Amino acid sequence: MPARIYAIANQKGGVGKTTTAINLAACLAEAGERCLLIDLDPQANATSGLGFSKREESTVYGALISGGMAGSVRETSFANLWVVPSGRDLVGAEVELVGQPDREAKLRFALGTVRGSYDYLIIDCPPSLSLLTVNALAAADAVLVPIQTEYFALEGLTELLETVERV
Repeated sequence: MPARIYAIANQKGGVGKTTTAINLAACLAEAGERCLLIDLDPQANATSGLGFSKREESTVYGALISGGMAGSVRETSFANLWVVPSGRDLVGAEVELVGQPDREAKLRFALGTVRGSYDYLIIDCPPSLSLLTVNALAAADAVLVPIQTEYFALEGLTELLETVERV
């Protein structure tokens, strides 16, 4: 059975997306599930949070552009947990993808090359409703939305839900 894919998304920053992604992936791995965390945020905090440099040579950027994820997967120090690191080069992916056909499905295609090797794929999204986030939503089976209980967060949630509906 192919892995379940969860996108952790909210266009508002500072709501705990990366913390949720890392902790969920680590808990699933601890429970014996094979889990791959994809850091789709150019800030690369999930990458550094799992002990990797933000200057990794092979990142999610390469996977999006080439269409294959396997060469970008890194083993972490946790049993059953792997990561596809991110870096600043990911900022350029949106510009490069804009004119390509099926640009919103590049991540789904790339994940197809590794989906059968894991039980769960967790995608840490950037704090925006960008093409990267749309790619994550298009690839995901479900979306987790960390949120703060404040007016602007709820206002942003409406926009995110509209985007999820469109995707």
